[in-house]
Amino acid sequence: MTRAMAGVTALVLAGGKGTRIAGLYPDIPKPMIPVAGRPFLHWITAWLVDSGIRDIVYSIGHLAPVVEAWIKDEGSARGGARLRTMTEAVPLGTGGAMSACLDLCGPWVLVANGDSLVKADLSSTLAQVAAENLDGAIIGIPMADTSRYGSLEMDDGRRLRGFFEKRPGSGLINAGIYLLKRGQLARFPPGQVLSMETDIVPGLLAQGAHLGVVVSDQPFLDIGTPESIAAADGFIRSIFPGV
Repeated sequence: MTRAMAGVTALVLAGGKGTRIAGLYPDIPKPMIPVAGRPFLHWITAWLVDSGIRDIVYSIGHLAPVVEAWIKDEGSARGGARLRTMTEAVPLGTGGAMSACLDLCGPWVLVANGDSLVKADLSSTLAQVAAENLDGAIIGIPMADTSRYGSLEMDDGRRLRGFFEKRPGSGLINAGIYLLKRGQLARFPPGQVLSMETDIVPGLLAQGAHLGVVVSDQPFLDIGTPESIAAADGFIRSIFPGV
């Protein structure tokens, strides 16, 4: 583990069913959809490990045994990286899944979605949080039309103020990647159905947390639609040389 990432645990939210595309892959969970010859989770894991993170927890639920079986093989191929799972008994939403995993995490928690990927520079994100004495940061992606995703509301110092609802026009979208202090997240009790966007982050801001927005110019993919799945092979081959 690199010294910069020594206190960071990556938490990958991989428990969703993916209702919009469930008919295409009825026997595997959404994050395990094959892309460029590997499950999509493989590429998320590759990005995290390449970024220096050696402690990764996968929050799983729908068809959990499929992910657990893959983790055993993936872990043996990631020498030095610790890969673990936490299975939801019932769906708790993105925020609830995060809270359920906190006991497995280090002092900093990097929350990422298991169905989207952007190869953001995590070292510079951590460095910015430290330099500005922030409680955390969120990755923002410039988008010409934010209507599908919603956008980030910031002040002049690029501190997060909240989320705009989905609306047309350009802006920064939420990439679904959050670097947050575990101590801040411990304020939210486990076992509740919570959302990162509508409960956790607004709750942190209301309690006075200082969250920065780090802009990444890397390409972004969300495998939430049949169209984006069709484009996924080309996306992965463009960002992972030699694939």
